[in-house]
Amino acid sequence: MAYRAPVEDIAFILQSVVPLAPVAATARFAEATPDTVAAILSEAGRMATEVLAPLNRAGDLTPARLENGAVRSSPGYAEGFAAIAEGGWIGLSADPEHGGAGLPQTLNVAVSEMMAGACLALQLNPLLTQGQIEALQHHGDEAMKQLYLPKLISGEWNGTMNLTEPQAGSDVGALTTRAEPDGEGTYRITGQKIFITWGDSDVNENTCHLVLARLPDGAKGTRGISLFMVPKYLPDGNGRPGLANSLKVVSLEHKMGIHGSPTCVMSFEGAKGWLVGGEHKGMAAMFTMMNAARLGVGMQGVAVAEAALQQAAAYAGERAQMGAIARHPDVRRMLACGRAEVFAARAIGLACAQALDMAAATGDPECAARAAFLTPIAKSYGTDVGCRVADMGVQVHGGMGYIEETGAAQFLRDVRITPIYEGTNGIQAIDLVLRKMSDGGEMAFRLIDEIMDGAKAAQAEMPELARAVWDAAETLREATAALIESGQTDRLAGAMPYLNAFARVLGAHYHLIAARKGDEARKRLASIFVTRVLPRNTGDLAEARAGWADLDALPDAAFAGAA
Repeated sequence: MAYRAPVEDIAFILQSVVPLAPVAATARFAEATPDTVAAILSEAGRMATEVLAPLNRAGDLTPARLENGAVRSSPGYAEGFAAIAEGGWIGLSADPEHGGAGLPQTLNVAVSEMMAGACLALQLNPLLTQGQIEALQHHGDEAMKQLYLPKLISGEWNGTMNLTEPQAGSDVGALTTRAEPDGEGTYRITGQKIFITWGDSDVNENTCHLVLARLPDGAKGTRGISLFMVPKYLPDGNGRPGLANSLKVVSLEHKMGIHGSPTCVMSFEGAKGWLVGGEHKGMAAMFTMMNAARLGVGMQGVAVAEAALQQAAAYAGERAQMGAIARHPDVRRMLACGRAEVFAARAIGLACAQALDMAAATGDPECAARAAFLTPIAKSYGTDVGCRVADMGVQVHGGMGYIEETGAAQFLRDVRITPIYEGTNGIQAIDLVLRKMSDGGEMAFRLIDEIMDGAKAAQAEMPELARAVWDAAETLREATAALIESGQTDRLAGAMPYLNAFARVLGAHYHLIAARKGDEARKRLASIFVTRVLPRNTGDLAEARAGWADLDALPDAAFAGAA
């Protein structure tokens, strides 16, 4: 079955569950009227369904390739990218001063999800470019903004982020790439970077690399790192691609999935670069791009889950084994739980984007804190749901799911990178329980209060569901208090199950809102989530409170089977 963009589900969430109305009520986003939002979702959904989705299989079967030092894209990708660029989708939430539409990030996140569900490998190109746009808007000097932002927003140029090196993955501070002042106000960048998504391209006329490197006087660790703009072609006096810079693609990674997305090993050999954000302040600038990408990657997980679920449901409806297998209890359980989790993860991601918009429009620090707290949850839960549902899709197909020709396996292979991208999900959990709860859990408790208020409001209409959500929130409150009182190592040992539990309670909260404001099908789906998915919190919160001691006591030899 061909992918269909979930326009109706997204529109329902933005109208009734995580309403866009408060965002549109601000002066900054007043143009996001209901008619405008409806038109954008409809047109983006049409493009995703009709233009991008047919490219997904072609990219898997005919990967991007490196020929004579240049990347050649998968069949149809140039035309697909042109549709994205010409439609103005890259700059949907970018500053109008540089050619963007200035619309809410919430709307951009929704559109990006539909594009990723249609063709994840191609959507990675504009996703990284949008992150670079945001980084330059916050940290670039005026000359850099004037030169690069219009080209990035139009899609003429694409943007990348260059952090990882063979010896420096999550430990970014271990990088060895050097930046030497050249006496001309610019710098010479030397080093190698790996895992660079869309590090070269024939669908854009220039590729703009944001590169982390260390100046000669840079301290060890992340505090001594600076960020540099290093374009593939040096812009000439008219702002057009001129001379080739001293950089090259060494090779393309041979990956499990997303074959249409060229993942490059980049070599910078005294390449000319421009400082972004001040000396030794590279991580602050790069984190602006990474945080934008984290939410985007979380929604990529939701996107692939949606696509995998659509195909699995269609197959189950057509496959006859003593009747259509969609009526078999276990198959129906898998499909129902998958649909319930996709809704929950989508709502969490849109809620995070809504908080970002409210913070941008009002300057309210509480909105900013809310967005910061929700970001690791949206990224981790969205990508884990992506993997779970794609895996379930293979299972629903049975033996045919293991056969590449059905396409079910591609969803699983493609989405598996997302829990690793932009800080692994374990790092997201660490961020949640340490940095995001450094306020003594104030934002966590505030969200829990909100969930409990929602359950109280639903008590008269649906007492059983409301009571279950209330109880889960109360248990989460107790676990949160215990986690805050625990030592740091115990907190880290329980971080991942705690994040999962928090995500499910949030998901149940949004399902409860949907059940109150939607039709009978919304009520049934909420019941599925609260009855079958939410109870998993019992085990996760028990593990979250188990601490570090038993893990520490297990001898290292046990991991090799030699205990």
